[in-house]
Amino acid sequence: MQYRIDAQDDGMLLRAFIRQRARLSSALLASLKRREDGIQVNGERVTVRRILHTGDLVTLNFEDTHEAEKVTPVDLPISVVYEDDDILVVNKPPFMPTHPSFRHPDDTLANAVAYYFARQNRPFVFRPISRLDRNTSGLVLLAKDRVAAGILACAMRRGEIKKTYQALLDGRLSKHAGRLITGIRRAPDTIIVREVTPPGADGSDIAVTDYRVEKEGSYTLVTASPLTGRTHQLRLHFAYLGAPILGDDLYGRESADIPRQALHAACLTFTHPKSGEVLTLRAPLPADIADLLDS
Repeated sequence: MQYRIDAQDDGMLLRAFIRQRARLSSALLASLKRREDGIQVNGERVTVRRILHTGDLVTLNFEDTHEAEKVTPVDLPISVVYEDDDILVVNKPPFMPTHPSFRHPDDTLANAVAYYFARQNRPFVFRPISRLDRNTSGLVLLAKDRVAAGILACAMRRGEIKKTYQALLDGRLSKHAGRLITGIRRAPDTIIVREVTPPGADGSDIAVTDYRVEKEGSYTLVTASPLTGRTHQLRLHFAYLGAPILGDDLYGRESADIPRQALHAACLTFTHPKSGEVLTLRAPLPADIADLLDS
């Protein structure tokens, strides 16, 4: 990544420029210092004590030169919604895990992205900023380099990346719109199942969800925005309201109409880590949920 110094930053210490303008963390700055070509001004290696002047060209080199993890590239279907030099946003299909595991070593989003990078002859490091359950479809945001990953991860922790989901519920809600605030914690004697608690209960984290009913019929179509990012948050919250997500066999019941929870990450709004542009990206409902709506 390169920056041309303008009059506003004339006389600024390079260290301050990197932290304030490039928005790099201390850890990223330290890794830059360790690289022979990590920090350059006008093509020459310099220390962060360099004073910058108008017209200087600052180059920060974070290019991946090797694969940081062993993920087998596999030609799997993924739909690219947006891509530039810094980020990749894909529409993950249902039934695809995000990360490889013992049971799913080569059928994951990581495998698919590794193949996508290999076709471009680009070193592969899997850096998902947002994650989805295996059976949840929709948008996943990935960073292509450490700088973008660091900036976006901080934005995620601060709640600055807005995620909007659509879901079909097995039942109806008493209110057509609202905000649900509860606690969520791990249920006893399990590492998977979570439970809803009153806010502030021992061992719980606060969980906040806004929702709106879009259509009602045999099932209920809702749009929901989790303002916090707790594990299984939407699945838990709608089950708590008495209308679990259709097909959710963990917090509701299996469905003859759809072999998964009918949950889709439909929209992402976030600030681009380099340009500062606010992006809003959308993915249409997948066929299995759309067909249920049509019927």
